[in-house]
Amino acid sequence: MRKGFALVSTLIMLVVLMALLTAYFVLTRVELGTTQASVRQTTGFYAAEAGLNLRAEEIRAKFLGYNRPQGTSPSLTNPCQGSNQGSGDFACKTYTFSGRTVRTYVVEDPNNPRNVTIPPGELYENLDAQEYRYSLFSEAIGPDGRTEAVLELVFKSRLVPMFQFATFYNKDLEILPGPPMNLNGRVHTNGDLYLNAGNTLTIQGQVSTAGTLYRGRKDASSCGGTVNIYKENNQPASLPCGPGNSRRSFSQGDVGAWGSRIQIGVNPVTVPPPEDLDPLPGKTYWEKADLRLGLDLYTTPPTVKVYRVQGGANTPDLAATAALNACVGAVGTSDTFYNWREGKRIRMLDVDLRKLLDCVHVNRLVFGFPLDDATEGGLVFHFTVFGPDSGRVNNYGVRIKNGAEIASTLPGAPRPRGLTIITDQAVYIQGDFNKTNWIPAAFLADSLNILSNAWTDDTRSYRTLSQRAASDTEVNAAFLAGTDVTGGAEGPSGQDQGNYNGGLENYPRFHETWSGKTLTYRGSFVSLGTPRHVNGPWCGTGGGGTYDPLTGRISGRTGCNIYNPPTRNWSYEVRFSQGQLPPLSPRFVYLRQERFLREFERP
Repeated sequence: MRKGFALVSTLIMLVVLMALLTAYFVLTRVELGTTQASVRQTTGFYAAEAGLNLRAEEIRAKFLGYNRPQGTSPSLTNPCQGSNQGSGDFACKTYTFSGRTVRTYVVEDPNNPRNVTIPPGELYENLDAQEYRYSLFSEAIGPDGRTEAVLELVFKSRLVPMFQFATFYNKDLEILPGPPMNLNGRVHTNGDLYLNAGNTLTIQGQVSTAGTLYRGRKDASSCGGTVNIYKENNQPASLPCGPGNSRRSFSQGDVGAWGSRIQIGVNPVTVPPPEDLDPLPGKTYWEKADLRLGLDLYTTPPTVKVYRVQGGANTPDLAATAALNACVGAVGTSDTFYNWREGKRIRMLDVDLRKLLDCVHVNRLVFGFPLDDATEGGLVFHFTVFGPDSGRVNNYGVRIKNGAEIASTLPGAPRPRGLTIITDQAVYIQGDFNKTNWIPAAFLADSLNILSNAWTDDTRSYRTLSQRAASDTEVNAAFLAGTDVTGGAEGPSGQDQGNYNGGLENYPRFHETWSGKTLTYRGSFVSLGTPRHVNGPWCGTGGGGTYDPLTGRISGRTGCNIYNPPTRNWSYEVRFSQGQLPPLSPRFVYLRQERFLREFERP
């Protein structure tokens, strides 16, 4: 019996062990399956998320150049199956990530667009924006054909006109005025921000930088003066220098006392490139301009022509060109302007603005638009120079004269609703502009120069600065133009290298001695890059000396002989923030996420 009992006991133990072993194998198999499913789900999740990011970027990019996404979404019942694919920018699109097939599509909010004011406390608070909402869907399908993740992203694409800022840069921004300066608007840069003062700099609006905020100079590790920035209670507070009046950097935690009024390290926003100003078919500003004028240097003598875009090519409009040239004095060309900063004479396309408006009014059927055209919010004029050096560093320019009032001189002619003047070359504003009967106006150019009411041309390179005396002048327009780079490089690598770019206070290029004279300016400063065509560096102020006719040189010279600065009576044009923007105002685009959902996943 003992042997039988032992055998039974052994068999029972074997059964128990087999049961335990079977349970272990089953549990291990389940755990392996669960782990594999978890790995698949995680991989699928990240693949689906990558699909969302790509589609969101495509939607954002569509808004550049005044476009917007177009198309139809697939039906929400079995989307992206069979013929249910949608169309255009909202159609189904498939990607491959990590061995997963990722199907994506877009659904537009039927209430697009909305005109919104960005809420207080958010970046770009209180700015007006055009807001579009979209839902993006992304499904990741594994190698076995099973769905591993379905994600939904609901986001807003906001288009914000840049001229709602006192200053907006897509590069390092330096504000280092000598005399007291008050900026009554917002300041933003996609680069680093340097704030310094010879006396007192006060900024009343929100300050934001995608880079680092520095108190002090970029070209030297020094700091001086007083910099005040308004806090959320609308009271100014001073931003301190570093020890021993050295340059100091700030983190977001260092400026907590300012609340949302100072924001550091924000996401850079997407802006149009300077190349958008080029006079080429397909380029936004050239295509959308009401009037395209080009000085053709390939003809003898050089001739100003009106152009149209036909079949993807620039074609002279013979009828409009004949009408234009019959308007005596409206346009012309000269090479009697000597640019001391560049050290060369400039071949100008000269435009008498009021005579040009007279010409358009008389020939409105030939030109194809009236003076009160409202297609883009007002008139958009693109002026350029077509010559051997148009696409590189050159001596070309566009000069605007007789613009104190932007209106025709003819009785009964309608007033323009607004005017934006665009050129891919350097622009020279001579005399008062938009001083009388203000309308929204802007200049978009490669670089921007201001000549006073007292300016007269002279081809002589030896005129002393005292021979170029300015008079009080007023300009009321937004500016978008290229600016120099301190130290030859954006970012920290350009620090302490000298070659100061002149800062915001020298954004307009001057060519006269303004000592004791005032430049009154109301507008907005935008810089998206460096000048591509007329790019002489800033070298400081001062001049003087005496011309010696025997040697042909100036003796006793004490400076660059380029300019002495004006008294700057400058301020932001607050009407730009009240909806009165120039036509075709440039905009930046940024996305704001509203909701992110993981719809479901299948093991």
